[in-house]
Amino acid sequence: MKGTVVIVGLGLIGGSIALAIKAKHPEAHIIGIDVSYHSLEVGKSLGVIDEIGESILIDGPKADLLIFCCPVKETEQLLARIPELTLKKNVIVTDTGSTKGTIMEASTALRESGITFIGGHPMAGSHKSGVRAAKELLFENAYYLLTPTKDVAEDKVAELRMWLSGTNAKFLVLSPNEHDEITGMLSHLPHIVAAALVNQTQSFTEKHPAAFRLAAGGFRDITRVASSDPRMWTDISISNQKTLTKQLTIWRDSMNQALEMLKSEDATSIYAFFDGAKEFRDSLPVHQGGAIPAFYDLFVDVPDYPGVISEVTRYLGEEEISLTNIKILETREDIFGVLQITFQSDEDRDRAKRCIETRSNYTCHYE
Repeated sequence: MKGTVVIVGLGLIGGSIALAIKAKHPEAHIIGIDVSYHSLEVGKSLGVIDEIGESILIDGPKADLLIFCCPVKETEQLLARIPELTLKKNVIVTDTGSTKGTIMEASTALRESGITFIGGHPMAGSHKSGVRAAKELLFENAYYLLTPTKDVAEDKVAELRMWLSGTNAKFLVLSPNEHDEITGMLSHLPHIVAAALVNQTQSFTEKHPAAFRLAAGGFRDITRVASSDPRMWTDISISNQKTLTKQLTIWRDSMNQALEMLKSEDATSIYAFFDGAKEFRDSLPVHQGGAIPAFYDLFVDVPDYPGVISEVTRYLGEEEISLTNIKILETREDIFGVLQITFQSDEDRDRAKRCIETRSNYTCHYE
């Protein structure tokens, strides 16, 4: 496809979308706009964008596709200014925000002026940030949710999907309300619960210092999402306030029921509580894209001597296998330590397992 793509917000998400568009549509011209001129310079030097834009007011009218890759509140503010511009008649405007209700409200005047706005939410990310971390296939096999209103023509949705086809994502169309209900349940609520568990544990470790070290294992893994950007999650929580209020109320009631089961020592109800959860969780899809990105962990039993970490990472580097995180588990009571290495895909993890086991006598396993 030919045309001008204007991306507002040239970070990890905006940069990765730019790279995906350039790969699939090399004749497209991509303009980047960002509050950080340095990010734009880096993006231009890396070939992520073709041109450094000046502002939405100047470059917005050039766009055949206008993508907001900003935090939700910033996107809402910018959408309020769009009706002032003289945009191309057939332009498509979209965003990448994690909530859709308030975004769709902010786009009302734009849509009433005859401009096509289609909400978007690519459900993938990375522990890294910034345009330097942008990857052409960041969204490969991840879900990319689209939330058009009922008045948006199907051919416009198809056109947006074509523009974004280089992401190799799995597109799913939802209503804005359904989007916020689903992501609230599967992503936003778990982040709040994880943060609450971590905050409770922080107070607990002050009284029981040994718990701090023991939390380095499974507890740290199940609360991993609590390490997400607090500014972003403040934004998301406020934007999806109605949904989260309802779901947190249900969660609170469920915890009260659990409390009563424990007080009454109701073994039957307690068993049903755990058994029902196990049965449903075991039925969930394994290692497919979802509301929270999957973690692909490999555990490597290694001897405790200097240089072992650099040895393992050298093996991976020589075979060009990228990892996203590495840490030492200190809860094992034997002569071996355990390296927990996280990869972006199941394929990378499998390659790493074969690589390490072929080039060393270390045992690798999944948990």
